[in-house]
Amino acid sequence: MEGQRIFRNDEDRDDLLSRLKAIIPDTSTRCYAWALIPNHVHLLLRTGTTPMGTVIQRILTGFVLSFNNRHERQGKLFQNRYKSILCQEEVYFLELVRYIHLNPLRAGVVSDLATLGEYRYGGHSAMMGKRFCEWLDSDTVLGHFSETQNTARLEYARFAKEGLDQGERSDLEGGSVVRSVAGWKGTEDLDGETRFHSDERILGDSDFVAKVLKQSQEQMERRSRLKAEGYDLDRLCARVGPVFGIAPEDILKPGKYRQRAKARSVVCYFAVRELGITATDLAKKMGLSQQAISLAVQRGEKAIIEQGISLP
Repeated sequence: MEGQRIFRNDEDRDDLLSRLKAIIPDTSTRCYAWALIPNHVHLLLRTGTTPMGTVIQRILTGFVLSFNNRHERQGKLFQNRYKSILCQEEVYFLELVRYIHLNPLRAGVVSDLATLGEYRYGGHSAMMGKRFCEWLDSDTVLGHFSETQNTARLEYARFAKEGLDQGERSDLEGGSVVRSVAGWKGTEDLDGETRFHSDERILGDSDFVAKVLKQSQEQMERRSRLKAEGYDLDRLCARVGPVFGIAPEDILKPGKYRQRAKARSVVCYFAVRELGITATDLAKKMGLSQQAISLAVQRGEKAIIEQGISLP
């Protein structure tokens, strides 16, 4: 994410970290690398139970509101689109971890690798065991180097040092293909007029790019077909209700009756994953919190597997 200076002091940085600490585990998102510098936030994430666009929207919206209150300002903070890059894991995973973690050093925020190892606002210090970051999945990253933690950290440190002379890596900034066929829905900013947009690109070889675009196109075609056939929340309830012995009109009613809650979770899963309704919009329609929707989607996926439920 790039824009004007988004961190004026450590209070701003700590505010964003508190949101990452809460939202990343809450959405079952995995974070493998991160770094904060004055006008950038770099994150390497794996999608969990909540679409990535919703995760980013939750982080940014709360941060902007808090930032504006602290600094007595109004309006937009993030002037440009945030860049979202879908990467081919086996080819680029470790390169991206290193590139992101060295970013504060390249930007001149810290002076050398030793100082970076103590830097509070980047994941490198956690990888080196100097600081604890519970929402950073350092074990997965270090596991690529060795099964023994001490050896893994030594090898990771060597790998990081080898990247010092690489400078800016345009090849890690995403290809020229913009994922227009599966773009995330924009989300309203605080003033109700502007939106957070993503510049979505694919980082991978030609086969990977072709595969992703094909899957995205198929997903969009399926969503369009389901909506053309009249699938909405009411139609989902009509499909799911009989499976659990629940009247369709009762599924969305409040209450913790076990079968109703399970049916509601399945409806939430289909709404988010099949129809592409965002967790934010679904939460408003159902009178639930975003967190409740995220948990329902997760439970719904398990119930679908258990019951063998599907849409046409």
